Amino acid sequence: MKIAVIGGAGVRTPLLVGGLTGSDLPIDQIALYDVDRTRLAAIGAVAERMAAKGRVTLCDSVAECVAWADVVFTSIRVGGIAQRIHDEAVAQRHGIVGQETVGPAGFAMAMRTIPPMVRYAREIAEAAPRAWIINFTNPVGIVTEAMRTVSDRVIGICDTPTELFEEVARLLGLASETCSFDYFGLNHLGWLREVYSNGEPQLHRLWSDTERLLKVYKVPLFDTASLKDLKLLPTEYVYYYDQPTRAFDNVRRAGQSRGQVIEELTRALFEALADPGVDAVACYKSYLWSRSASYMQIESGSDAPSAPSPSTGLSGYDRIALGVLRAIHFNANTVIPLSVANGGNIACLRAGDVVEVPCVVNANGALPLHVGRVPDRIVPLLTRVKEYERLTVRAALNPSSDAAREALEHNPLVPDADTADRLVADLSPLW
Repeated sequence: MKIAVIGGAGVRTPLLVGGLTGSDLPIDQIALYDVDRTRLAAIGAVAERMAAKGRVTLCDSVAECVAWADVVFTSIRVGGIAQRIHDEAVAQRHGIVGQETVGPAGFAMAMRTIPPMVRYAREIAEAAPRAWIINFTNPVGIVTEAMRTVSDRVIGICDTPTELFEEVARLLGLASETCSFDYFGLNHLGWLREVYSNGEPQLHRLWSDTERLLKVYKVPLFDTASLKDLKLLPTEYVYYYDQPTRAFDNVRRAGQSRGQVIEELTRALFEALADPGVDAVACYKSYLWSRSASYMQIESGSDAPSAPSPSTGLSGYDRIALGVLRAIHFNANTVIPLSVANGGNIACLRAGDVVEVPCVVNANGALPLHVGRVPDRIVPLLTRVKEYERLTVRAALNPSSDAAREALEHNPLVPDADTADRLVADLSPLW
């Protein structure tokens, strides 16, 4: 089996390589490609050391990377961390939380990212037409929807819902692999409606136990009384829509954005990796721990970093990537939450909309499970964000100031048309 990674210089690549090659998948080669050759060499060296089997190859072109690949992972960041910092600062100047996948910064990221990702999808479809494309690139739902305009073999992947499932199961004293999770939404806008074990619903045990309910999230995000009233567990990104003023104020008080924190951590990582005497794997794992521990600390206003959850072995993306690949390769019919075409699954959305729902994954790809009627209280936010996503895809594929303004006006975090106008002026180099 050949695995290709476009965006192979990303900091998650060694983790991905280690997880995949340490499994029972018959992997012969993992090919890495990135536009940043210097960074690719450094990350590739760590990936080689973490590979349990097969060979890691660094490629000079997309064509070389994806040729004869069985699966292609896509994980790029157009403009690098500097552009993320810029986007987050623009959002903050306009009174909106600076966060890379939601609000104006998420819009800017999508506008930059969609055109090259669609080109990659087209190149992959031509060079490896039977390859599955597993997209990690943020904002995952929007980018996946754009890529599916040229290939129907694109699946969007994110660790957010799975980590919520694992944590809830742990708090309930259940083995997650024996549970069924009723979940629906969009990427970074999802809700866990119920957990079933042996055919019995389990979330009522959290609604009646405030102390355990408080422990669902690593940092303080949602009011427990509101959660009990809603009878749903939102994924952590819903926080930005639920409490936008609090998120903005916390970033303002911190005096730095998440992007700036990541920039400092990543700079220190690459400086350390440049030392020929360093234990590169230990250094890399320390970086991952620090990055994970500080996740959402600024935006939530948390006083201290959070300890990694004890509920998982492999962490995040590598774990869900392995699950998807094993399910496809072994035709395993594993249920995994993924970003796929709606196909009438969520009635208030269009058939072609990319949604994030539990899917049966096998050799035929990811087949979405029916999730039933979405609670009425969720419909306005869900449909507005989806309309924003549709308009963003359209604006990125056919860029103009008018198209960008229309998309931003539909973003729930953009308060009015005047703010959308000013944001277009600030972000206009994107088109």
